[in-house]
Amino acid sequence: MDTTNINFHETKFIDENGIPQTTRIPVVQDLALLKNLPQRFIQLASISKSFSHDIPAIDIAKLGGGPESGAAKVEELDKLVSAAKEWGVFFIKNHGIDSCILHDVKDVVKGFFQLSFEEKKASVGSYMSVDNMGYGRNFVKSENQPLDWIDRLTMKAAPRDATQGLHVWPQNPPNFRQVIEKYVEAARELLNGLLQALAESLSLDEHTFLQYFEEEKSEINVRVNYYPPSPRPDLTLGITPHSDASALTLLLQFDSSNGLQVFKGNEWITVKLPNEGLLVSIGDLMEIMSNGRVRSPWHRVVNQMDMDRFSVALFYNPPLEKEIEPVEENEGYKKVNVGAYLKHYYEISPTSSKEAILFAKE
Repeated sequence: MDTTNINFHETKFIDENGIPQTTRIPVVQDLALLKNLPQRFIQLASISKSFSHDIPAIDIAKLGGGPESGAAKVEELDKLVSAAKEWGVFFIKNHGIDSCILHDVKDVVKGFFQLSFEEKKASVGSYMSVDNMGYGRNFVKSENQPLDWIDRLTMKAAPRDATQGLHVWPQNPPNFRQVIEKYVEAARELLNGLLQALAESLSLDEHTFLQYFEEEKSEINVRVNYYPPSPRPDLTLGITPHSDASALTLLLQFDSSNGLQVFKGNEWITVKLPNEGLLVSIGDLMEIMSNGRVRSPWHRVVNQMDMDRFSVALFYNPPLEKEIEPVEENEGYKKVNVGAYLKHYYEISPTSSKEAILFAKE
């Protein structure tokens, strides 16, 4: 591979002997102009067949508790629990987040990735931690590991004091942090409502899941995903198969391309994402809290040959010091500390199956 015009991220990992190592990872945005795919990005698993399918759409407005809701709310709760159990992912409509906020997020995200590599590095710094904050790559565990065809930027948006001293918020565009934090607060309100609705849909008290979340301490991480065009989308993956460690994940998609795939019924299903659509995914922590009554989906992202793709994933978690426990005391899942589970998840990822959640099994 000619590296004349290629920039590199530096990332650290612990090798199988427990020794810290540093490796250089090419910036995928620079590789997009190449005609030939670098060997390290070839992932044979990506050539498996997939099928397109519409997934459920939940009308958030109908989940409100007003006196006029009645049968409409009951029907929507039934749709919600069915989607959470059968798919683990669902679209949401009438969600209440102003379209101007979503457009602003799109503008600042694209503005950041339009900067040169030097400008991006100068703007955001190079901090990468065990939970993968900052600009660069994550889940790199060896020199030989096949790499995802993605560039990403991850920020800890809440609690606010967690970001003190960490230069991970871009300074350019100048309004980047202001825009993302406005989106985060709107998303928090939306997801709190969904936590209540999910409990109701499972015939539980509405505060069953929400009780673990505190406004001043709950954790919200925001990850911007940029998928440059791939010269061989049949051989690359934007994100390798995984489940999310979060309680709930909110995904904002900037285009109508079909990159997200969910593994269901022993086959990969391509999720048809509408332009600027919002999708909710059940995370491992919610699977644990529900004692497996809803499950985090195994999913991946495939690449496109002729277009840039962007998305913003928001991961909503209880405070790190909280202990969550399953809703029923029977065989299945056990009480876990949130911070301990997330640390375990990051340490063993990526994996070839839902291995991380075994940490919470009896």
